[in-house]
Amino acid sequence: MPQPLALTIPPDTEEVPRLLDALEGFAEEAGLSPKAAHRLAVVVEELAANVAMHGTGGEGGATYIAVTVRQEAEEVIATVEDDGRAFDPLARSAPDTEAALEDRDIGGLGVHFVQQMTKALRYSREGGLNRLTAVLDAAG
Repeated sequence: MPQPLALTIPPDTEEVPRLLDALEGFAEEAGLSPKAAHRLAVVVEELAANVAMHGTGGEGGATYIAVTVRQEAEEVIATVEDDGRAFDPLARSAPDTEAALEDRDIGGLGVHFVQQMTKALRYSREGGLNRLTAVLDAAG
């Protein structure tokens, strides 16, 4: 098993490339298939970017994003945590992907795609922290 990845970055979209580099290194060390590595990168990037774009600013905005990734048997578990205002992106109803573009509500599509790419996606709020945990298939 590879060493777990633990990286804390400022909640800034300009930090995402550094996160992607770290995820690529983890995927190589873990021997993940290209498909599994890609899914891991897309899932973690979307969750971290959501915090950077929507969870910062004003009172109670996030001051950091902490990402941990570990492999357990045939699964990869990725956790994205921030200290911003409480926000459960999973509480929203799924977007209507059949509706015409002009009739759709703004937002929620990225999280919807993340849910489709993971075996499980869970949100919790503990100790003033938002925590999203994604479970992915290590085989892809």
